[in-house]
Amino acid sequence: MSYLKILQLVICVLCYSLGHTQQVSQEQLDTFLNTLAQQDKFMSTLQVSRSGQKVYSSQQGFVNLETKVPATENALYRVGSISKTFTAILVLKAVEEGKLSLSQTLDAYFPSIPNSEKITVTQMLNHHSGIHNFTNGPGFMEWRTQPKTEQEMVEIIAAGGSDFAPGTQAAYSNSNYVLLSYLLQQVYQQPYAVILQEKILDPLHLQHTQFGDATLPETKKTRSYTYQVGWQPVADTHYTIPMGAGGILISASDLVQFVEALFEGKLLSQTSLETMLTQTDGYGMGIFEVELFHEKAYTHDGKIDGFNAFYYYFPEEKTAYALLSNAENYDLGQVNQAVLAYTFGQPFDLPALPTYAVTKEDLVPYLGVYGSAESSLVITVTIEGNHLLAQPEGQQIYPMDAVAKDRFKHYKSGVTLEFEPSQGSMTMKQGTQNIHFTKR
Repeated sequence: MSYLKILQLVICVLCYSLGHTQQVSQEQLDTFLNTLAQQDKFMSTLQVSRSGQKVYSSQQGFVNLETKVPATENALYRVGSISKTFTAILVLKAVEEGKLSLSQTLDAYFPSIPNSEKITVTQMLNHHSGIHNFTNGPGFMEWRTQPKTEQEMVEIIAAGGSDFAPGTQAAYSNSNYVLLSYLLQQVYQQPYAVILQEKILDPLHLQHTQFGDATLPETKKTRSYTYQVGWQPVADTHYTIPMGAGGILISASDLVQFVEALFEGKLLSQTSLETMLTQTDGYGMGIFEVELFHEKAYTHDGKIDGFNAFYYYFPEEKTAYALLSNAENYDLGQVNQAVLAYTFGQPFDLPALPTYAVTKEDLVPYLGVYGSAESSLVITVTIEGNHLLAQPEGQQIYPMDAVAKDRFKHYKSGVTLEFEPSQGSMTMKQGTQNIHFTKR
């Protein structure tokens, strides 16, 4: 599912949720976030600021589980595609300085890219170039941890070809912003990290932001994790691969300050900012426009390895929100909704997180392979220790939380499995969909 479709779904859920319950208090929000952390649902740091003043912050879990280093508001997290907001600003600053034109075509810099003579800087910024997204290419997960040179990355992107004629469609592609990073390096004759430092970080005095982690000692690095019956470390994608499409590290406090500065006119002229925010087929330049609480908001999210990141900015309320996570086993959209509902004093149903104690022996009756006359899904149910595991054929294994007798839930996907052991049957529930299975 695309980023925009996921975001639209989150917004729809949020709008529905806000219609029928009470406002969230700070105590309730604190309890909700603490419970999530205690139940291994996420680790993160988040912050909300209004008119430059911090109004809420929370830190959960650890930046390094092995050494038990706790999360802090100044800890650095990889923010993945939120890096694109920074890169878009740098490109627009280069335009303001007369070093680049938005109508400039790519062939002057990278003639090997298919359709480079037709692709403009604007089309790369708002994902209308047609350049294939290299992270969807074969073998990416196998080579992502190894450093790559500009020449190697350009060759990889060129080999991916074109998905459509430039300007005829829109499709999110990391390739656009990797190439824009290299284009900036050619324009300024400096490394991307130096450009970022001189044009954004130094003027804003951002002390907890940087490109890549090569200069960070191991003790200062935030590690990311995935949940597989306990948190398991995830290998880092080397920062030379995503470049300005996903190579930036930042703290929650710096991200809030950065977003506020953008909308206060501290980084771009009003004309450039309006150009950046203009949405074409749902895409701005490194930023998206959405509506929340009947108010306009600007946003981007990021995901890389086990890291997840979000920011929202509400210009009318001058309110900025940032969440940075290095471990998630939960729908983080629900966390965003809860914090923003509290921020704006809006009613919201905080999700319940019931627990139900089970032993390995309790789980044995559920074991087996389940098929359905209503779906082609085949689900294998196994156990590991006192955890129930469900694996749809050809998919990953999903650890299921016991929430009641014969009932298990995977919070991240919203899937619930309800068993009738005496009947050898199981019902899978997700949203309004119910699919009935029987044991083979």
